[in-house]
Amino acid sequence: MDIEKRVKEAKQGNKEVLVSLIMDKKQEYYSLAYAYMKNQEDAMDAMADMIVILYEGLHQLKKETSFYSWSKTILVNCCKKQLKRKKRLINFNNVEEATSGGLGLVEEQLLLERHLSSLSTDHQEIIKLRYYLDFDYNTIAELLKIPVGTVKSRLSIGLRKLKESYGGDFNEG
Repeated sequence: MDIEKRVKEAKQGNKEVLVSLIMDKKQEYYSLAYAYMKNQEDAMDAMADMIVILYEGLHQLKKETSFYSWSKTILVNCCKKQLKRKKRLINFNNVEEATSGGLGLVEEQLLLERHLSSLSTDHQEIIKLRYYLDFDYNTIAELLKIPVGTVKSRLSIGLRKLKESYGGDFNEG
């Protein structure tokens, strides 16, 4: 059954079809939520919020073929709302630097997160969607409801600022 027929059936109240639509892309949803939330529990909470909103608002979807982009936009908004509600700030200042000359993978990731957290949320968001989730420019633009040019601009500025934060030693792509 194609997406359009399945979404129409879900709109008519078939909960099993809605669940199957979500389960078909569960890994994509989870990866997207995890990129924002940084832990499994919060990512799952955001996904649960998304499912409730999808269930309650599915009748509002006008174009059935847009179900997945619409649902991912809802998930991003759920993540942002949850982060705003918690006002989560992760303090990496207390993380000890590796003293054995080179940094291990975990230390490198923490260092990247520390530098990334110094950027604006708009720049962090674009960098994570592009490089953590490997989304293309058009997908990011559609997901965030912004023009492709804005995506490219934010990415360019974000990477430049990230490079400056690293002291110019950061190698792009």
